[in-house]
Amino acid sequence: MTTTDAVAELERIGIVPVVVLDDAHHGAALAEALLSGGIGCAEFTLRTPAGLGALREAAQVEGFLAGAGTVLDAAQVDAVTDAGAGFLVSPGFSPVVDDRARARGIAAVPGVATATELQRAREGGHTHVKLFPAGAFGGPSYVDALAGPFPDMRILPSGGVSPQNAAAYLERPTVFAVSGSWMAPRAAIAAGDFAAIRELARECRELHDEARSSA
Repeated sequence: MTTTDAVAELERIGIVPVVVLDDAHHGAALAEALLSGGIGCAEFTLRTPAGLGALREAAQVEGFLAGAGTVLDAAQVDAVTDAGAGFLVSPGFSPVVDDRARARGIAAVPGVATATELQRAREGGHTHVKLFPAGAFGGPSYVDALAGPFPDMRILPSGGVSPQNAAAYLERPTVFAVSGSWMAPRAAIAAGDFAAIRELARECRELHDEARSSA
């Protein structure tokens, strides 16, 4: 899958679960649960030692786009690419991460919080960025404020996105997908309750489809 194809697939799915795991062996089961619930991707964060191994397992699940999150340096770009990641997400914009991702041929969605950072990402050739932490900066109204001077940029809100406000984000044409963890709770993963995660993913898919159809 090319970098363009990976971003297009994220946009098609419209939901990017942010996953924090404590056991690498849960990666495949989690991917299968999300996929059966209608969400064919996830961002496996590197916040725990199990993250990379879980990503490697999830990347083997057919039809699932496994990505890496909290990628902070070039070494991590290499590690997640070698593990089979189809995309990576960073909390901020780093030219070092950006350059390495291009060299390795993996799609990168950099994080931004301000207009200055968004402009730098745009100058770096990006059309799709992660807005983090979206809730702390004003939520959907902040997305609207950024859309004015940057109508060509597409935003992935993350941080403070919930079932209560996800629809408000998704109704905005600037938003290409929403990112959150409520459909894959860390406690449910640790307990091996993948049936519950499948149901949460299904509910999230319905919320997404309803919001998009009414936008």
